[in-house]
Amino acid sequence: MISRIDHIGIVCRDLDDTVEFYRATHGFELCHVEVIDSQGVREAMLKVGATDDGAASYIQLLEPVRDDSAVSAWLAENGPGVHHIAFGTDDVEAESERLKARGIRPIFDPPGTGSRGTRVTFLHPRDCHGVLTELVTLP
Repeated sequence: MISRIDHIGIVCRDLDDTVEFYRATHGFELCHVEVIDSQGVREAMLKVGATDDGAASYIQLLEPVRDDSAVSAWLAENGPGVHHIAFGTDDVEAESERLKARGIRPIFDPPGTGSRGTRVTFLHPRDCHGVLTELVTLP
């Protein structure tokens, strides 16, 4: 079951410059930077705020580190901007199976490891009204 919006993924050309924009403009807290080799990106997670249950929402900034990555291709075609929305779930595997039964195709099947040790999968945008959707289970 989906319980919250975990993050909004935004593709950028210069991660450091974009992090500084969000910190200076909105006061978001930089809490994590990581290179995800398997996806060919460097990411920064910026904390937006906490919810009543103690969970936080984030802005995830993504900078491609390889020309052959999906994010690099997306950036070349679309320019910087919103890339995906991620929903939190207690069990990404079960949620992925539930959605597959409804005809929604997961891109990572089975789900894989994301940044910060999370379990993740993406749902095909053609099955989600044009929106690339990520499912995230925290470690």
